[in-house]
Amino acid sequence: MSKKRRWRSAALTIASTTLVLAGPASALAAAAPAAPPAATAEAGAARAGAPHVPAPTAHRPVGTKSVHLVDPGRPDPWRADTPTRELMVTFWYPAQSARGPRAPYVSAELSRALYGLDQPAALRTGAVADARPAAGRHPLVLLSPGFGMSRSTLTALGEEFASRGYAVAAVDSTYETSVEFPGGRIESCQACGQEQTDPEFGAKSSRARAADLRFVIDRLTAPGHGGPVRGLSIDASRIGAAGHSIGGAASLEAMREDPRIKAAANLDGSIWIPAGDDTGRPALLFSAGVGASPESTRNWEDNWKRFTGPRYWVDLPTGGHLSFSDEHWMVDDLHLEDHLPPGYYQETFGSVDSRRSLAATRAYLGAFFDRHLLGRPAPLLDRPSPRFPEVRFAK
Repeated sequence: MSKKRRWRSAALTIASTTLVLAGPASALAAAAPAAPPAATAEAGAARAGAPHVPAPTAHRPVGTKSVHLVDPGRPDPWRADTPTRELMVTFWYPAQSARGPRAPYVSAELSRALYGLDQPAALRTGAVADARPAAGRHPLVLLSPGFGMSRSTLTALGEEFASRGYAVAAVDSTYETSVEFPGGRIESCQACGQEQTDPEFGAKSSRARAADLRFVIDRLTAPGHGGPVRGLSIDASRIGAAGHSIGGAASLEAMREDPRIKAAANLDGSIWIPAGDDTGRPALLFSAGVGASPESTRNWEDNWKRFTGPRYWVDLPTGGHLSFSDEHWMVDDLHLEDHLPPGYYQETFGSVDSRRSLAATRAYLGAFFDRHLLGRPAPLLDRPSPRFPEVRFAK
């Protein structure tokens, strides 16, 4: 993982996508047991005791639906031969009932494309597939994953926010990772490798992702249309964005470009386009201490001065870059640590317990959006908390 610029996801060495930060794609796959057939892996999710996404802290039933969206007016930024932008989006939302089959985490085919393994396909989620949304207009949180990483790596955050009453839309950045479309078509990472040669790659990705997020807002709030999820109503006056790594940089850029986004959070991503000095809107920066460098810290210091609205910078000193994603608890729960190269777990996740890093991420992001989208008290943002001794206030 880069210790200078915290924008690449550095998908684990178990990823089949070859990223400079990930090392050889075969490092874990070679050591892993033979993969079972897809049906066997997916059936494993139904077994009692199968690993599952950590339960949300709130208690509303959560529904989910994955949707294929097409922006006909925008050429794909990574494929010159593709005149439209295709996206896969997972929605999580408060549901009317907790009854019904749980949605899969990922298919076995996508799991193999992302990780070279079937095990993540056996994970159980807590969200009911295609559940009927609860009545009322819901605030919206948009989520953008790290480079090379699937939107599925933000499932624990998506379910958390939905259980709190938010609608959530996690958007895959097509051709920046492996993405599965309806019918089983999987598009691979076409942009991978360009981050090593193109000094403008970070800005290009940030702008492309910001456009993706704005398009999803358009689809969710267009008057006279049912929207991608039937029955799901969005409160267009209460929209936030958050992302991990370069997805966090893109969330800040989306807020700079779109006044509909009222608050944005960046989870350990270097900022490639200088933060705007004219929005006056809230920004949260949440950094990881392990692997940080003077360059990455200076990047945030320089942009910190440009935020003119409410601003927060908290830090997880013993956390690593991927501690803000599902991959931390997933490696633990699926017992994959022993398959990683020596020292890689510590460099990638630090020494913080994976459940504690998830709890802190959920709590501080939740407090941020509760305060700035819903107007609720959020004392967690004002001072260190004995509930989270792992977290310090950097500013």
